[in-house]
Amino acid sequence: MNSNQKAVACDVLVVGSGAAGMAAALKAASQGLSVIVAEKEQYFGGTTAISAGWAWVPGNRAGTAAGDTREEVESYLRHLAPDTYNADGVAQFLDAVPEALDFFERETDVQFVYPEKAPDYQMDLPGARLGGRAILPKDTDARILGDKRLLMQPYMSSYTVFGYMPQVGPDINEFFHVNQSVKSFVYVAKKLLRTWFDAARYRRPVLRSNGNALMTLMVKSALDAGVRMWNNAPVLSLTRGDDGAVTGAVLGGDHAVRVEARLGVILAAGGFSGDAELRRRYFPHDCDDHFTPTVGHGGDAARLALSAGGVIDDGVSSVGSWAPVTVFRYRDGRQRLFPHLRAIGLPGLIAVDRHGRRFGNEALSYHDFGGAMIRHSAGEEKTFGYVIGDAKAMHKYGIGYAKPWPMPRGYFYKMGYLVRGETLEELAGKLGIDADGLRDTVARFNADAAAGVDTEFGRGSTEYNHFRGDLEHRPNPNLAPLDKGPFYAAKIQMGDLGTFAGIAVDRDNVVVTEEGTPIPGLFAVGAAARSVFGGGYPGYGSHIGAALVFGYRAGRDVARLAAERGVVREDADRAGAAEEAAR
Repeated sequence: MNSNQKAVACDVLVVGSGAAGMAAALKAASQGLSVIVAEKEQYFGGTTAISAGWAWVPGNRAGTAAGDTREEVESYLRHLAPDTYNADGVAQFLDAVPEALDFFERETDVQFVYPEKAPDYQMDLPGARLGGRAILPKDTDARILGDKRLLMQPYMSSYTVFGYMPQVGPDINEFFHVNQSVKSFVYVAKKLLRTWFDAARYRRPVLRSNGNALMTLMVKSALDAGVRMWNNAPVLSLTRGDDGAVTGAVLGGDHAVRVEARLGVILAAGGFSGDAELRRRYFPHDCDDHFTPTVGHGGDAARLALSAGGVIDDGVSSVGSWAPVTVFRYRDGRQRLFPHLRAIGLPGLIAVDRHGRRFGNEALSYHDFGGAMIRHSAGEEKTFGYVIGDAKAMHKYGIGYAKPWPMPRGYFYKMGYLVRGETLEELAGKLGIDADGLRDTVARFNADAAAGVDTEFGRGSTEYNHFRGDLEHRPNPNLAPLDKGPFYAAKIQMGDLGTFAGIAVDRDNVVVTEEGTPIPGLFAVGAAARSVFGGGYPGYGSHIGAALVFGYRAGRDVARLAAERGVVREDADRAGAAEEAAR
């Protein structure tokens, strides 16, 4: 460490600007603490800003009013990951949900929408519910940030519809029916025209929805509260006192300073799915052929914790939240990813392996389907499969990034995203998979689809399956035969939305050593820390829900915990912090 490096003081240093980090910063600042948020990326918002923005927070006021009970939630989570169920962690989570949501809605600009229907991902488990647990942020206008609006993480371009980011639910349903209904066409046309007009006038669309809306509102609230928001500010190392307590960090980039954090450092910089070495150590599949669409999950938080004596806790049922992705390249050679988070469960689409065989229920959550793909590929050289659809499905729904009629398809062929064959045999030949296996698989699936029952994997058998299908399709929202050529395919490989294994922490989210001893002054929240759900993925927004709640708790408790170990907060540099935040 350079002893001549400029020192900047604060009460709390938050590493990372996603949902967990901003929740911690907002709560700490609301208590009069001086807070710096250090974000290594060019943009604020992290993976939350490119996500759908749901937050799984059972015990919220709407769910409770609808009859959801704590006993049901605990039963569901216990059955979801029985071998790794963390009763104490779940209790802390559920205790804090009402308090955290009340804080965000009363003391910040964040407001939520409470949908009636957002089924839990495992509707066949005891305690699962059709709604009342997952909530959404309200849309907002990016202009509330003034000239700082362009510092927010943009949407993932491959996951938008010509720049517009649809919401899961009624909004995206209109997009699925844009070429089948005049009403849907008009609805979509209005959305797209507004998006294009704003992009031309303001350099970006100003309507922010999904996770981008949440992060825009959180950053606006943080700036209003005097939080110092630093982008392009990677944390290079932690600093420690003679007693071993973490006292701050050394930063690089545009803010190459030594930060003295009097009360503590909160690691909220995501998981480690972007770190090839840590993937090889903890992931169960071919990690060199893994593709993460996440932002900032490069293992920075994990490595900082390890450097201070912390450990990675991989005692979870699944080390990652899996998401099949298609990898393709733009004409300029840039690699792009499309995460298949919804569309595989639509009628007329199936997923098969290299032998042409189905390997799971395509209408499961992306995490559960991804897990099935990993298990099925065990022993094979690589983990991959193909989404297959016939002409009807391609015309009506498209396949992920490859949009339906009337969009021309030449673009998707040239990028290597989409493959076409006049017959199943021709398609199999182009993909290099077993033609007999594919033909037999489609024949069996078609018979089941005609009857409305998937006898092989039970696709379309739960309310959650139906929610991922086409609710207007009969007799089953998830099933239709693949019986009209030409046929189409997109290759899927393994990706993720973050890690469930993470930094080991105690009940206060203080980082602990291998022996379980707390490391004073160092916290970990969000995807940086081990998942409270034990590796299970309970429903829409499981990452964000836990991030908001435990980030809030860390911001709430950081001063108390410091006082308990004898650290007295000083008021020095408060005026300087406020002045810098105002600038």
